[in-house]
Amino acid sequence: MKTKAIIREWMLPIAMTVGAASYLVYHYLLPQAIHTAGPVLESFVAILQPVLIFSMLFLTFCRIEPRELRPHRWHWWLLLIQGGTFVLMGAAASLIRKYMPGNTDWTVLLESAMLCLICPTATAAAVVTRKLGGDVASITTYTIIINLLVSMLVPVVVPFVHPTDGMTFLHAFSLILAKVFPLLILPCFAAWLVRYLLPAIHRKLLTYPDLPFQIWSVSLALAIAVTVKAIVHSSLSLSLLAGIAAISLICCIFQFWAGRKIGQAYGHKPGHSDNSITAGQAIGQKNTVFAIWMGYTFLTPETSIVGGFYSIWHNLYNSWQIHRHESLNCQS
Repeated sequence: MKTKAIIREWMLPIAMTVGAASYLVYHYLLPQAIHTAGPVLESFVAILQPVLIFSMLFLTFCRIEPRELRPHRWHWWLLLIQGGTFVLMGAAASLIRKYMPGNTDWTVLLESAMLCLICPTATAAAVVTRKLGGDVASITTYTIIINLLVSMLVPVVVPFVHPTDGMTFLHAFSLILAKVFPLLILPCFAAWLVRYLLPAIHRKLLTYPDLPFQIWSVSLALAIAVTVKAIVHSSLSLSLLAGIAAISLICCIFQFWAGRKIGQAYGHKPGHSDNSITAGQAIGQKNTVFAIWMGYTFLTPETSIVGGFYSIWHNLYNSWQIHRHESLNCQS
């Protein structure tokens, strides 16, 4: 039992280590003949990851009553922070691109910061928030709202920062919506259909409270393997890689800090979920796969790597939070 408890407590760092080690062993130690299977493995991962995320979200939505999904006042402050900092970084990147066209490294760093700041809440944030004692319904509501904001704001701002031929507002809007809808809205609808049409199955699903977290651990291992692959094959200089890593770390620290501060401002009533935890996860834990996709689609391949670095930082912080939460529970 003690071993199982330790594994459960350290599930995220174990998943990260397994993901990173798996790719490094594959790339550096396995024979070159096996590398011919690389495209097949990539295709398999590309299919498996969305399936895992859909399943995780479906199980999470099964635990939420539709009437619980309502906006809170702290949601609007987080939206203001994400939207405002995104616009500011975009303005700075646009000015550098216009008046200092030769300084491409600074442009890449500012665009990387843009991705970290506007990137919507991770689909797994509800799973981690529940693990930490936060409000799953509130963070799910924010996840939906921030994705809508991203769908509207990115197509407006990005053309000024990184003009691309043929990338109109409607084109960018439709691309983002097509990316968001299948893995956010459809699991929600599916969970509510099961709740009201198949109540026996719904009750059965509720008897597996840790299953979404276990699914997320598998998904995280795959995500870290993909991140390590991107870093290993990156053609960027070490100084620029270090700069992107530092930018992602600064953005991660700032957003978790800002979210927790705003959550604290709205109090924590005894018997209720902790707003500081919920708000911190809402703005700090990011959908880094979406950030990588936005970098490739709307900016440059160089900026997309920031999503991989951010994934490392926020998962390390989540691992520490879960360990601290479990330790406090054991003491009490």
